[in-house]
Amino acid sequence: MAEKQKEELMEDSEEGEDWEECEDQTEVSKVTCLFCSMTFTSAEDTFTHCQSAHDLDLIRWSRQHGLDCIQYIKMINYIRLKKPSTGEVRSSFTHGAPPWESSEFMNPADPEDLLLQYDIEDDREEDFTNRVIVPDSASSCGDRLTNQKLSMLAVEQNGVSQTESETMVAHLQDTEQRVRQLEEELSRVLGDFDKVKKVAQDLLMSQPSQPISADNAVQMLTEDEDDVYFGSYAHFSIHQEMLKDKVRTESYRDFMYHNPTLFKDKVVLDVGCGTGILSMFAARAGARKVIGVDQSEIVYQAMDIVRENGLDDVVTLLKGRIEDVELPVDKVDIIISEWMGYFLLFESMLDSVLYARDKYLQPNGVVHPDSCTIVLAALDDPDLQASHVTYWDDVYGFKMTCMKSEVIKEASVEIVKAEKIISDQVVVKTLDSCTCSVTDLQFSQDFTLTATSEGQINAIVGYFDIFFHKGCSKQVMFSTGPGATPTHWKQTVFLLQQPIKVTKGQTIKGHLVCKKNRRDPRSLAITMTVDGVTQNFMMQ
Repeated sequence: MAEKQKEELMEDSEEGEDWEECEDQTEVSKVTCLFCSMTFTSAEDTFTHCQSAHDLDLIRWSRQHGLDCIQYIKMINYIRLKKPSTGEVRSSFTHGAPPWESSEFMNPADPEDLLLQYDIEDDREEDFTNRVIVPDSASSCGDRLTNQKLSMLAVEQNGVSQTESETMVAHLQDTEQRVRQLEEELSRVLGDFDKVKKVAQDLLMSQPSQPISADNAVQMLTEDEDDVYFGSYAHFSIHQEMLKDKVRTESYRDFMYHNPTLFKDKVVLDVGCGTGILSMFAARAGARKVIGVDQSEIVYQAMDIVRENGLDDVVTLLKGRIEDVELPVDKVDIIISEWMGYFLLFESMLDSVLYARDKYLQPNGVVHPDSCTIVLAALDDPDLQASHVTYWDDVYGFKMTCMKSEVIKEASVEIVKAEKIISDQVVVKTLDSCTCSVTDLQFSQDFTLTATSEGQINAIVGYFDIFFHKGCSKQVMFSTGPGATPTHWKQTVFLLQQPIKVTKGQTIKGHLVCKKNRRDPRSLAITMTVDGVTQNFMMQ
């Protein structure tokens, strides 16, 4: 009976060919891997391939970091458009705002992409082959399927009566209408939310540029309030990225291995030990006892690593914040820590190192790295300006210039080409880890940049240099500047609202205010005045 109905419908309808066309389109849907050219017939197979072939479980990572459906869609479009490496995608989850935050990534790179149809907010492990999804781009095909054809399909595939199938179609149409109404309401709510968010951001940025008065802002954070920060370091990929950063890791290694007299028979404290690599360097350098402290779950793997290398008789690891744990010793001789964040002070981990110094360090002890500087330079990079700012002048034929002011407020982290620097590089802050206080970590400083060539300043670039000097017979340092070997810290870029034309030898006056965010002391609120124009930037 079902076959006869189908034949009659196809004979009576002039759309019979369209029917076959729609069936053919459904059968050949494919999705390309995000990181190679292999294709698959379902999103599930694609994600399984990414996990096995590229060592990146996107679904697990996305859910662990709380991506909602909008953020997930942006992430997929970002990967399609920008083609980042898997390492860059991993680091995006843990280093500030992800690069796909921009609304430009709501535009699908491929409207037929099956990955965009996956429901990231559904915690069930679903079988993609059993899911029925009709993408918007397929509506031209779906429009040609009349209610009569849908009824016929229900009869043919499920054995229901004609009346029952028509009732089902009517119910589906009613459901579809209600879904559209809910989507419209959601759109209005999101629009209102964005307005509230903008007002809150403007209110925050308009606060007086005075530092947070509390000297112990980080120390006063509760464990729950700090959970997001330490949770980000529980994932293996971020530690792998840091370990693979040879500039960072080998500088610490060389400092310890080349100064054995500094470490011989000493008690060493490693603040934020992570995988324990610095603790093991110290043990191999001759330390009598090494105590590593970390609140992240990674410390449990670090314990296994220490045992695996036969150093558990020297290295003791403790889980917890340095502000909360009790060390098995009263005092230590040396404190080591890799505490640096973007623009040096992002994440405010130095606060914890200074807390440990004041509580546990011997009067003649040292903290390493013992010295660090924050450096600024002028950048002439029209491509960078175009990708972040002028892009909004024409987005698929639409003006979105209102986005410019929002984009410029967020300092970006990226690798800058040395040849794009068109000024001298000036130090705006020097910190001595052995003597500075927490109040020194919020500062205000004038600066002057001198143009080294004619050009147009699009942005100010910030980076830092690190020194291991105090008590060392062989001194070590490294730089995160544009002219040095790139590190995972890259450089911090502060885009200017209006580029500044300069001639060689011309000086540009500026002023920098760096303070902790009042809402989140681990993030930064930066105010920069360049050539008389003041801008506010957020690093969060």
